[in-house]
Amino acid sequence: MTAPKMRKEQFAELQKALPPQLPDFLAAQRWFGGKAHRVRSTEVSDVIPFGASQLESFMVLARVEYETGVRESYLLPLLARSAEDEPIEDGLQTMKVAIRGADLVLSDALRNEDFLLGLHAAIEAQGVFRGLNGELRAKQCRTYRDIFPASAGVLKPQPMKVEQSNSSIIYGDRLVLKVFRHVEPGVNPDLEIGRFLSESVHFPHIPAVAGWLEYSATDGQPATLGILQEFVTNQGDAWRFTLNSLSEFWQQATGHLSELSSLNSPDLHPLKRSGQPMPGIMRELCGRYLDATAVLAQRTAQLHLALASEPATPAFAPQPYTPQFQAEMAKSLHERAQNAFALLRQHVTEMSGDTRTEAERILKAENELFQTFATALSQPIAAMRTRIHGDYHLGQVLYTGSDFVIIDFEGEPARPIAERSVRLSPLQDVAGMLRSFHYAAFASVFATGTDADANSEDAHRRLKVAQVWYLCVAAYFTNAYLNEAGSASFIPANEEQLATLLRLHLLEKAVYELNYELNNRPAWVRIPLAGIASLLNSQAG
Repeated sequence: MTAPKMRKEQFAELQKALPPQLPDFLAAQRWFGGKAHRVRSTEVSDVIPFGASQLESFMVLARVEYETGVRESYLLPLLARSAEDEPIEDGLQTMKVAIRGADLVLSDALRNEDFLLGLHAAIEAQGVFRGLNGELRAKQCRTYRDIFPASAGVLKPQPMKVEQSNSSIIYGDRLVLKVFRHVEPGVNPDLEIGRFLSESVHFPHIPAVAGWLEYSATDGQPATLGILQEFVTNQGDAWRFTLNSLSEFWQQATGHLSELSSLNSPDLHPLKRSGQPMPGIMRELCGRYLDATAVLAQRTAQLHLALASEPATPAFAPQPYTPQFQAEMAKSLHERAQNAFALLRQHVTEMSGDTRTEAERILKAENELFQTFATALSQPIAAMRTRIHGDYHLGQVLYTGSDFVIIDFEGEPARPIAERSVRLSPLQDVAGMLRSFHYAAFASVFATGTDADANSEDAHRRLKVAQVWYLCVAAYFTNAYLNEAGSASFIPANEEQLATLLRLHLLEKAVYELNYELNNRPAWVRIPLAGIASLLNSQAG
């Protein structure tokens, strides 16, 4: 590995010169999570020369403080070129800085093939890179050589086009490197759970972890910067597979809308139908998808069984519910619901038609929702809490054509790592998947309709049929999940308590969705509104 040509004192100057440039640069990046906040200040906490290629490159850790007082840290892999030799690209995608002896143009290094090859080479060599205030270590798992044998040669890197809160690079058809842009002290759950499932319990239905990038400040705990995983050949995620299946369903269901809509029920609690015979017409119209749903449910239960399988491992040992935990959970749910309802009040006058009617009805039921949370958590819960996926939905599962592979154990990125590592009921993951089915069903209706016919008789009939599809799929998934989980310690043996706990988590997820849609996608707010209304109407058990 060739060391960068820049001198240490120049990196120290860069640490001082970069902060004024950061607000505009960060705001232009798709992965930056602070766009809704006003930036008060920025600083560079470390600059780490990355001598893993012939390029002038380095890792910058930038700290952002917002007007609200919240602070976040971001990882910026940067490539430096001479301003004289390099034409200025889009000013929002580059930064121009002047330091002693050099005028530099800085750009995102993850767009450069040589730099990406250097990242893999660093993990291959288990390199250590020292910065001004800490060091970056590239590490391998025990599974590294199983996934990437020495004979595999050099793999061409290709950045993935879909970029969210992280940046991912595919190496050939063998490896994927996920770079965490938002950096927090502590081990990222994606790495911690991934290593546990790969190395300790050998769970086969995830991408095995091969290595990772870790940063250690001289005065703090290590932070995960990236995770290297096995590449899984797939046909897309389960969300896309589900929408494709729904498209086929609607093509066949067109002549049966009246018959199908008559099967509708206002109660969305999946245990009401779990174990009951599937209506013959639904089995006929979506049998292939139901079979796939059963496999997905089995993989989900197997994941939860694996996560609960080593009580001697402290970070994964199941824990019982306690009065204190339940009281804290009730308080947290109450606060989040309160915030969502306050936001709904602000926006309800902007709504119209059925959406406004539903919103006004939900607002009147606010106290009922709060009481539902309090009642569900006031009695002892006879089940164990375990590590879970934490952000489980159809988009977190890859479809291989015959099976499913579960990905992204990072949890909800907006929550601190400490919160994402808390043991919870696996039924929260089940609820997340069930709500995802509900979203898919209604999204399929929205995709085929227009605002002009939204209130037509046919549109209302289609909404009823979408709900029937959801009820059948949710019941099928829940039944297959419970059959696979069996008498696991995290499943309440009492059927009434099982129904109450699942309903609690379904409501929790729907309230989260309500807040999200009001902030990001108001046209879809009727989906969580419908979910909340029907779950409040349901009599669990």
